[in-house]
Amino acid sequence: MKREKTYQWVVVGLLWFVALLNYMDRQMLATMKPSMQVDIADLQSATNFGYLMAIFLWIYGCMSPVSGIIADRFNRKWLIVSSLFIWSAVTFTMGYATSFNQLYILRAIMGISEALYIPAGLSLIADYHSSATRSLAVGIHMTGLYVGQALGGFGATIAATYSWHTTFHFFGFVGISYSLILLLFLKEKKSYDGDDMLQSERIPVTKTLSLLLSNISFWIILLYFAIPSIPGWATKNWLPTLFASNLAIGMSKAGPISTITIAVSSFIGVLFGGLLSDKWVQKNIRGRIYTSAIGLGLTIPSLLLIGFGHSLFHVVAAAFCFGFGYGMFDANNMPILCQFVNNKSRATAYGLMNMTGVFAGAFITNVLGKSTDAGNLGKGFAMLAVIVIVALIIQLKFLRPEKNMQPD
Repeated sequence: MKREKTYQWVVVGLLWFVALLNYMDRQMLATMKPSMQVDIADLQSATNFGYLMAIFLWIYGCMSPVSGIIADRFNRKWLIVSSLFIWSAVTFTMGYATSFNQLYILRAIMGISEALYIPAGLSLIADYHSSATRSLAVGIHMTGLYVGQALGGFGATIAATYSWHTTFHFFGFVGISYSLILLLFLKEKKSYDGDDMLQSERIPVTKTLSLLLSNISFWIILLYFAIPSIPGWATKNWLPTLFASNLAIGMSKAGPISTITIAVSSFIGVLFGGLLSDKWVQKNIRGRIYTSAIGLGLTIPSLLLIGFGHSLFHVVAAAFCFGFGYGMFDANNMPILCQFVNNKSRATAYGLMNMTGVFAGAFITNVLGKSTDAGNLGKGFAMLAVIVIVALIIQLKFLRPEKNMQPD
């Protein structure tokens, strides 16, 4: 028993670095645009760059439900290892790209491979942890995403020192190497009957989808997850550009400042939100929902100030507040899902959630690309505060769990 309790945190640690690579590899492109557009002229158009970022999101979104279905039925260890190896190989190959079309195809492949990870990784962590530690475990894992996002912000800095080609080669090689380490140490969680095969393999896909889509609470979760994803993806893809514009600084400085601010604050937010949620839910079944709502509330004034602020203090403070609040929200999405959906459908459910969130992100990425060309990026960010208010109302009014829908 002691060994099992220790290993449940080893799993979080192993997947933490996978999460870091997941976000770092996708984020680097957002900050290396100035270096890359010297060699690839099509990237000089913000609209074209928006298309390049959006294709990843559209493919990622389409693959997410499929990835969830696969994760509920096959060995998640092999799925995670394969996913990491493929997207790292794609990252390595991007260092050889010479045209916009090549980058476009590679980003699409990356969308497929990276989509395979999150449903499998989060469901594996949720299976290893009970309700007493689930939000904290998910929160710690999410910090890997934020650290990866922050390190991705240094893409422009490294590219300025060496080259964007070398940057892609180096981090791609790191991911390929780590996939071999993961192969040795990561273990699938055995099912409750002691069988190494997941019990949910025996459940038909159509039945799983039917149970999910007939669950009204799940539809509400889909909506409340998708709406905050819009400003979430906006900050990932366009905050460095907004910082560079509003503060009149180069991308080599704006990239690290923006991504580190969001990453550090989100890091603190997920840990605080995870601890608070795990304690609150022991006393009040809606504790996770209330914790998530507090986080969403903090992002509303932050978006307004991010959009209209022009001093370093105001913009950085607003970004810090946004990251902290979004971290509280992020730490509780899978734990909240566990209160409405049983363990046999968890990865499939999160895959559908990921799809709705990513599609919302792809939409806003294209919109903000056009806003950038029109000189209205700050106004676009500020308007996102309105839709967060809608998500907050939906969350508090309609999400009312009666119990956790999984064995603990």
